[in-house]
Amino acid sequence: MTVYRGGCHCGQVAFEVRGKLESVSECNCSICTKKGYLHWIVPRDAFQLLTPESNLATYKFNTGVARHHFCPACGVASFYIPRSDPDKIDVNARCLEGWTSARCRINRFDGRNWEAAFRAERASRDE
Repeated sequence: MTVYRGGCHCGQVAFEVRGKLESVSECNCSICTKKGYLHWIVPRDAFQLLTPESNLATYKFNTGVARHHFCPACGVASFYIPRSDPDKIDVNARCLEGWTSARCRINRFDGRNWEAAFRAERASRDE
């Protein structure tokens, strides 16, 4: 199990996350595309926020389930609570220190058609 340190650009948001980072997901929905997000979803107990929660700003839209946290100073979105797994943390792998996408598999997720893609993904996990 590896411990990664991550956060925003200015350092106002910092965290550690434990896990085996072998693959990430790239979603084509409007918000993920604009943020350049590479998703690594981890259990909550694998994630530790190192800076005060008051250092975060939060954006919600559509169903309001996902809580997109970001740094109000530099604007970087380094993690959020995902709609697909609201009991977990979705870390933006691009915000991890020393990490590069060349080190793992990138899975594509059709977030523009979220409901159908989510159902299909769940069905393939259940097989």
